[in-house]
Amino acid sequence: MELEELSPRVGLVVGLLALLPVTWYAFGSSLPAGAISALNVLIIITSLYIAFGPVSDSHAHGSSDAS
Repeated sequence: MELEELSPRVGLVVGLLALLPVTWYAFGSSLPAGAISALNVLIIITSLYIAFGPVSDSHAHGSSDAS
């Protein structure tokens, strides 16, 4: 299996697994720093999910109909 064959949902699950060490860090170190770290992980996961999601063809960029 190659990486190109994986769906964005698999990446989402793997990204959510990154929250496990963040919670360990939050409870072992400081809770506010862990909360900020968890927020950063969620922002990164969300942006990657959106970036690698399917692209709709309804908005074709670069096409001109002014001819």
